[in-house]
Amino acid sequence: QAQLVESGGGSVQAGGSLRLSCTGSRISDGNIIQWYRQAPGKQREVVAHVTNRGATYYVDDVKGRFTISRDNAKNTVFLQMNNLKPSDSAVYYCNKPFPHYNWGQGTQVTVSS
Repeated sequence: QAQLVESGGGSVQAGGSLRLSCTGSRISDGNIIQWYRQAPGKQREVVAHVTNRGATYYVDDVKGRFTISRDNAKNTVFLQMNNLKPSDSAVYYCNKPFPHYNWGQGTQVTVSS
């Protein structure tokens, strides 16, 4: 059973925006929460992470376009994605670093040119 649930994906045109949410009681554990993405035929990769105190990390490809944030009171981590590119198309997942929680279904993001 998934311990974190992702939502907020959808289909947008290049340059558009989406806001993903990652919700679950395990957020209150206080661990780093990472957003990952997996495109067809590619390995799952880390996109960004946020610590319990709000410190953030982004891979170079999304710096300046994506913003990760955390609301511990609501057990939710957000990923605001702006200026989306077709190369951002993937299934997006959230989880803590290894050892991971059970993986959720993810949320599909599709960006058309």
